[in-house]
Amino acid sequence: MNIADMNLFDENIERALLSSILYDNQAFSEVYDILSPNDFYMPGHADIYEAMRKCSLNNDPIDLAFVKKHLGDNFNESVFNSIFETNPITDIIKYAKEIKDLSIRRALNKISATFIPSKIQENKPVFDIVDDINAQIYDLIDNANTGVIKDSSVIISETLEEYSKILERGDGLIGLDTGYSELNKKTKGFKGGDLIVIAARSGMGKTTFALNLVERILFKQNNGVVFFSLEMDAKQLMFRLLSSITSLKLQDIMSASLNDDQLSRLSDACDVMKQKKFFVYDNRGISLHQVRSQMQKLKHSHPEIQLCVIDYIGLMDVSANYKERHLQIAEISRGLKLLARELNIPIIVLAQLNRGVESRSNHRPMLSDLRESGAIEQDADLILFVYRSDFYKEMESKEAIAKAKADGVKPPEAFVAKTIEEAEIIIGKNRNGPTGQLKFMFNKETSHFSDPEVENFSSPVSVIEHKDE
Repeated sequence: MNIADMNLFDENIERALLSSILYDNQAFSEVYDILSPNDFYMPGHADIYEAMRKCSLNNDPIDLAFVKKHLGDNFNESVFNSIFETNPITDIIKYAKEIKDLSIRRALNKISATFIPSKIQENKPVFDIVDDINAQIYDLIDNANTGVIKDSSVIISETLEEYSKILERGDGLIGLDTGYSELNKKTKGFKGGDLIVIAARSGMGKTTFALNLVERILFKQNNGVVFFSLEMDAKQLMFRLLSSITSLKLQDIMSASLNDDQLSRLSDACDVMKQKKFFVYDNRGISLHQVRSQMQKLKHSHPEIQLCVIDYIGLMDVSANYKERHLQIAEISRGLKLLARELNIPIIVLAQLNRGVESRSNHRPMLSDLRESGAIEQDADLILFVYRSDFYKEMESKEAIAKAKADGVKPPEAFVAKTIEEAEIIIGKNRNGPTGQLKFMFNKETSHFSDPEVENFSSPVSVIEHKDE
């Protein structure tokens, strides 16, 4: 017996569970998804449970004769006798969960006693060591999260309970209010467990649109948001957010070109933002395991967190398990979807589009334009493309002028970009609703996308109104 495992096993509970399965074969199906042979502390019990699994797979009765057959040389008569002498139990699931709990505790004990000390001695960056330890612990807990088969009556009860919540809200939304009426109509809100992709070419405004969503969720609904900003630091992110909140020009804020009234508005916005549950991680790289551990910790400490944003997936550190980039991205994509399910919140991940979109006459993006991995399209519940036609008109105008000058001919008239221009949010995939194009207006000076039918071109958030909340 391992001294470190004292009080972390119960031989009688293991016997009682095995006795119950031998007494009633149907009991095995109740614990099959909960326990594996490795969860049993006593080696003889682990062997018997494994033999029971083989009986089940071969459609054999789970009784002494067939269990003994599958045990082979591992058959131990004294262990079997002790099990037959133990009374079966009625609440077998409760006993199975207790065995599982003790198994996890022993595994944690082993990690702390052997895995952690050995990792500390490794000649690698300390944060990589912490990441490895977090990954080991997460895998342990993840393996314990077994699925549960629900019958129709349970599912109907849960469905009706969810429907009652929708009726109580009265806005027709199933998930998080996006703050944009037309987007709400198409999506019914961002739902817990959803992986949402916002994709565009560089410079199109995907980060700005993500921040506008964050703004609405922080202010209109007073929920918490975690933003993993891998492309710009937290101060740059906050400047953009303050510009949108106050409707002050971003350039004026950053160049300190504000009058007294504007400074007062900025100060009010800062005071309000201090009270919001807005968390930013702004290191250049982060792995899937680090995102998971940070989100688990933050969500536990701040249950009001209802959204996670990652800007962007192409800058995330990847596993060394795969050399091909598309397989690395696929691993991240799948992991983020599972994390959204685990935390029951929507996760927004930003993604780049490949250059193929610029070689077409129609520059509107399509699902096939997603860079590096089709797994993003597969895992995502909702894919939104940000598109501004003026972006391409300006680019093509500059190219035409440069070509004309190179050819020695009169250049065409330059395209003059507007401060406020038309934009589209294209729903490329919607697992639970329609796709299509939504019309928006984009104000470049204040970093703001507006729904033209219900908003003006300034932020819908009044910081004065929220200041005393």
